[in-house]
Amino acid sequence: MACLNVCKDQRYAEEKNQRIQEVCTLDGTTDWHGRPAVRGRTGRWVAGILILVNQGLATLAFFGVGVNLVLFLTRVLGQDNAEAANNVSKWTGTVYLFSLLGAFLSDSYWGRYKTCAIFQVIYVIGLSLLSISTYIFLLKPKGCGDEKSPCGDHSTFEIGLFYISIYLVALGNGGYQPNIATFGADQFDEEDPNEGHSKISFFSYFYLALNLGSLFSNTILGYFEDKGIWTLGFWVSTGSAVMALVLFLCGTPMYRHFKPQGNPLSRFFRVIVAATRKWKVEMTPSGEDFYEGEDEKDCSSNESRKIVHTHGFKFLDKAAIITSKEMNQMGKGAQNPWRLCSVTQVEEVKCILRLLPIWLCTILYSVVFTQMASLFVEQGAAMKTTISSFHIPPAGMSSFDILSVAAFIFIYRRVLDPLVARLWKKGLTELQRMGIGIVIAIMAMISAGVVELFRLKYAIKDCNIDCENQSSLSIFWQVPQYMLIGASEVFMYVGQLEFFNGQAPDGLKSFGSALCMTSISLGNYVSSLLVTVVMKISARDDMPGWIPGNLNKGHLDRFYFLLAALTTADLLVYVLCAKWYKYIKFEGKGGNDSGNIGQAELRV
Repeated sequence: MACLNVCKDQRYAEEKNQRIQEVCTLDGTTDWHGRPAVRGRTGRWVAGILILVNQGLATLAFFGVGVNLVLFLTRVLGQDNAEAANNVSKWTGTVYLFSLLGAFLSDSYWGRYKTCAIFQVIYVIGLSLLSISTYIFLLKPKGCGDEKSPCGDHSTFEIGLFYISIYLVALGNGGYQPNIATFGADQFDEEDPNEGHSKISFFSYFYLALNLGSLFSNTILGYFEDKGIWTLGFWVSTGSAVMALVLFLCGTPMYRHFKPQGNPLSRFFRVIVAATRKWKVEMTPSGEDFYEGEDEKDCSSNESRKIVHTHGFKFLDKAAIITSKEMNQMGKGAQNPWRLCSVTQVEEVKCILRLLPIWLCTILYSVVFTQMASLFVEQGAAMKTTISSFHIPPAGMSSFDILSVAAFIFIYRRVLDPLVARLWKKGLTELQRMGIGIVIAIMAMISAGVVELFRLKYAIKDCNIDCENQSSLSIFWQVPQYMLIGASEVFMYVGQLEFFNGQAPDGLKSFGSALCMTSISLGNYVSSLLVTVVMKISARDDMPGWIPGNLNKGHLDRFYFLLAALTTADLLVYVLCAKWYKYIKFEGKGGNDSGNIGQAELRV
């Protein structure tokens, strides 16, 4: 009888565990109360859509400030073009630097939800302060700030208040951006086939939401601010950020969460120190003496998933070797984390080392991408910008880039990906898509160079090269280069988001997203450095250089072709790095390897 009761209890426990496994997510996420996340009541597209709308509204608010900030500095604060451009570059670079801070706090201590909420509050405070200070202090006399009516002088306090407000905006947006993409991906359990597919789609829709938000800012808000209606533009941005924050908080009960894993820097250096201390220790070929860490219990365990051991960087494997001395210490319940690390900790370091070469290759692509906000605009301003009596703002041509992004996301998801999967039995991997993005970027630079050749041809024909900085060639000849950049973004930046999020260890997901933002930031700096070097080399007594103030006297086409050549060299290096790269593999809760979204090989 006692044996029968034991069997019943055991059967009941097994059935209970089976029911739990059916309703729990398998990736270790928790709900708002810290309990295992129930699949039917948390996450998925209900939470994902809230985050997508939040991203669109927050992006609208950010670009509502950033798109015309250089005009605000010149027209309202009275700065010259060089000083204003320099201040905008510093501000933009600071935004991306703050992304590293947000990622560190999220992965280490606060978690993604709390980090997103706190930085969005800072974001709203900064925008509100900017709107109030502009209305009360900066627009003096009333009605100033348009192209014809510059504003008067301002006190140190007023200028200081302005800079405090825009750097609060930079802090809020920078700390929020790398976490919201990762937090949105957290709502889909990649251990489940259906949710894993939705997680991949989420990144495409996320990038689409970002572009749609910027489209409104670049058109409607950009028009109002260009006309000097700054207060309205800033208040619309503030209202949009407030709506984004409210929507984000409304989804609180249904979000899924990953617990922060502690300071990643200490884990990284523990592996380095432990491996260095054991540099004389011999390893067995089978790796049987590796320390695997404590076993996962069940779906209620919320620790980060174990990573399958990989070959390569063998020196680091020594950090996971269990010596006889450490075996005795473990038997006594004592373990020195600076002498013995688990295989998963070692693999985390390997993951970062493998990601860095891929990340470095994306920086030069970002140099191409940043030309839309600089040289493309200058090139467009030197072309015919009128249709009848209607003036087309050169910066407004970026709308074609945004429309191209929207179109190619649809084409890729609905047409190209299913077609490739049918032909090759599987879709394109993230690395393959990023490689295609670089190829299209090369085509965009060649297109821009060809357009510039024709622009110069018509400028010379019309006014003998000594004329004003203009050409009779229509600005709409720029459409192909903008469309190509948009197509390349879909393959590069969406693929990059998926790749870094999927390949970063569980405790460094936000850091993976921050890498995407820092590549754009470094792309801006490298672009600026490249322009400076090119001008110093190409400028002579009888020639003002490739990119002078009057483009009709320069050779912007040569700079575009130079970028195409450099990007081609970058592509060759990228292919080698991609072939060398090994995808991360997680040990799933059920014991199967998972998380290997793509294959390691790259077809180009």
